[in-house]
Amino acid sequence: MDLLRHGAPMTGPRVSIVVRTKNRPDFLTRALSSITSQAFDDWEAIIVNDGGDAAKVAALVAALPDPSHRDRVRVIDHPESRGRWVSANAGVLAATGEYLVLHDDDDSWHRDFLAKAVEYLDAHPERQGVVSRIEIVWEREEQGRFVVEEREEFQSQLTAPLLTDTLLFNRFVPIGFLYRRSLHAEIGLYDEKLPVVGDWDFNLKVLSRGALEYLGDQPLAYWHQRRGATGSAANSVAGARSDHARYDASIREEALRSWVEENGTGLVLYLTKFIDQRFVDVENGIREEIVASSFWRRVERRLRRRR
Repeated sequence: MDLLRHGAPMTGPRVSIVVRTKNRPDFLTRALSSITSQAFDDWEAIIVNDGGDAAKVAALVAALPDPSHRDRVRVIDHPESRGRWVSANAGVLAATGEYLVLHDDDDSWHRDFLAKAVEYLDAHPERQGVVSRIEIVWEREEQGRFVVEEREEFQSQLTAPLLTDTLLFNRFVPIGFLYRRSLHAEIGLYDEKLPVVGDWDFNLKVLSRGALEYLGDQPLAYWHQRRGATGSAANSVAGARSDHARYDASIREEALRSWVEENGTGLVLYLTKFIDQRFVDVENGIREEIVASSFWRRVERRLRRRR
């Protein structure tokens, strides 16, 4: 963690981009195109190849047409798969930039994402990071091409990425979050015990320290998803759905135990019963409405028969 200590001089490029991948050359090709097409060009990219074919990754980097882009891409090869968040941390520890972002290999950016995000953070030194509005791109892979089926904005109803909302579930994914690398010195690396939801766990820690804002109203980050995809083409939110539920519960349980250890069970016991009673009241209210509605329908039918 010495490399991440707060206040350490930043001698590298302004932005470090960490890309995790494993045997997804088509996705990685698109990710590299997304990165090299950015209007902001003071970046380095660190590809963490998590047990995939090292030769294919090297070939994709070597095929980049601009020599200056090739020089700014480094590859870390794991001989065997070590997991999402071990790979993320490997990239974080290798990074040298002032700002950091995880660019999943199947996602992409608008060409102005880095330029506008860096401009925002330079102008707001009090902010830990900034979140772009995110657009979900529903696609399917067809003969080596990605065919877009539809687009929709993710969490468009939110006015800001707030802790209150994120406590329920993750409200922004890594592709849309540029943050100060020094954050890792203050709150630690990604939790490597979590095979999934490590970004949600990290986002909760960030939001617990201070507020974040959206980078305007236009989505500049694209979260690509594929309905029904399996194997390497699947997103973790779909392909590892049971793991998401399991580790979501694990994070909540650990946080609850920590709170109870410090504060006791009193408030938790009260809220558990209070919330349960509210559900009972709502259910009873719905039943009463159904019964009343049924009664008045019977009355109406009888009146019609008498006419």
